[in-house]
Amino acid sequence: MIILKNLILRRSAKVLLDRASVTITPGEKVGLVGRNGVGKSTLFGLLNGSLHEDGGDFSFPRQWRMAQVAQDMPETSESATDFVINGDTRLSGLREVLVAAESRFALDPDDPEAGMAIAHAYTDLADAGEHDAAARAQALILGLGFKLAELDSPVNSFSGGWRMRLQLARALMCPSDLLLLDEPTNHLDLDALVWLEAWLKGYAGTMIVISHDREFLDAVTAVTLHIDNAQLVRYGGNYSKFEELRSEQMLLQQAAFAKQQDKIAHLRKFIDRFKAKASKAKQAQSRVKAIERMEKVAPMLASADFNFEFKEPGNIPNPMLSITAADFGYIVDGEPRVIVRNVSRSVLAGQRIGILGANGQGKSTVVKTIARDLAALNGTITEGKGLTIGYFAQQELDVLRPQDTPLEHMLRLARESGPQSREATGEQALRGFLGSFNFSGDMVRQAVGTMSGGEKARLVLAMMVWQRPNLLLLDEPTNHLDLVTREALAMALNEFEGTLMLVSHDRALLRSVCDEFWLIGRATIAPFDGDLDDYQKYLLDEARRQRDEARSGGGQAARQSGGAALLSAA
Repeated sequence: MIILKNLILRRSAKVLLDRASVTITPGEKVGLVGRNGVGKSTLFGLLNGSLHEDGGDFSFPRQWRMAQVAQDMPETSESATDFVINGDTRLSGLREVLVAAESRFALDPDDPEAGMAIAHAYTDLADAGEHDAAARAQALILGLGFKLAELDSPVNSFSGGWRMRLQLARALMCPSDLLLLDEPTNHLDLDALVWLEAWLKGYAGTMIVISHDREFLDAVTAVTLHIDNAQLVRYGGNYSKFEELRSEQMLLQQAAFAKQQDKIAHLRKFIDRFKAKASKAKQAQSRVKAIERMEKVAPMLASADFNFEFKEPGNIPNPMLSITAADFGYIVDGEPRVIVRNVSRSVLAGQRIGILGANGQGKSTVVKTIARDLAALNGTITEGKGLTIGYFAQQELDVLRPQDTPLEHMLRLARESGPQSREATGEQALRGFLGSFNFSGDMVRQAVGTMSGGEKARLVLAMMVWQRPNLLLLDEPTNHLDLVTREALAMALNEFEGTLMLVSHDRALLRSVCDEFWLIGRATIAPFDGDLDDYQKYLLDEARRQRDEARSGGGQAARQSGGAALLSAA
């Protein structure tokens, strides 16, 4: 088991854990939660050996094998399949043993020990799963959203988000007793997320996961560790149970604090009345000591939660936009590549649409086209008079300039928006507005490129709010948001009076703010008549269909096994 006793962890001068204690038993699935900056990733550093405790005791079974997702961007020309197979450290080590034995045999074929070494190496490789390594690796790759044709593509041919998916697959490929996952869902679509949940439910070892996706935590964890006030507090149950228990704890602690304050006030009243009387001096002094001896109950102060709201739109056209016989896609080498074709739909005032679809079906392409970043390849998109779009791109830097500061972004936005009052667009007013999104002090003059993903996401939200949009287009807005900011976003969207179109793998957000769903699949857009649970069943059906198509297309046997493993894992 993992035991932390009176542990002290520091980052520079900041104490992150102060004499914290907790025990994690083998096989437990643990969610590690807490506000940004409290030390979750630092605790992972302790567990993986890259950091050491500053005080207290930390014990960890040294025979345990550990796996975690590497955070570096892989730069290699080896194929996706080979890259993931090499995540199996035991298999890689045994392959090296076999190569060494074969080299020894080549130098002296009459050496009997060399022959025995080769035989042992082959036996060990068979025990380690060499025969189905490719199928297992490809099942992971396909499960995380890659296409069959990409299994042999070089790693460095993929974009950054897809390479991080390969890093995740590589970690899952590694045999382990302890699996550390730090925001594993950030680069995943909903279909890959559903598959990952199913895979993790079957994981036999101990798992500790950091995530800001509450439904994911609910699905894969049964214990919650909360870092709060430099302590580790253990709760039995998933994230929803943790919230319930913590809420009860806060009420009890607040009641205990109020009761103690009443007792202290009563004692102080006696002291103030009788401290000057010689006959009562001893009693007064004993009450002073009683107050000093009290183990003070701290008030349960709620953290300063982040919240914001969208301003009321100036006008709301109806329909917001009309799509007529439109083809969505992009230009490749001068040739149009259609992803979604012949779409005729209207978006009406007040609609709250969740856009669903398996990976690669064109969700982002459709949103980018409506946002005017791409042109429709055919047909027309007619905008309502006075349409104002607030667009959150999946890659924040699509709408941000890395070298500019938050204040420069807002000043430019103010200039581009046309004449407004100087009071609303002056530097001091814009500083105050940024402050409401937690950009205070020198942060308003910090280059955006040096900021965290969460800070960039908050800046995009701030820019959207300032523009007073009547149509919000949100493409994976929660990727870098913590749980508090996600809750604030959900509340703001529920109060928004305009129209919303949302692509997200955050099911809690989709459930909370969307009234209807569009499904993008098989090159079409159609209403989805069901809820998110029905959609998860649809994704499993799609996995079956793709597997059957791969088999009928004469795919390699290993790839067929990978597709079958994908289905069984799902």
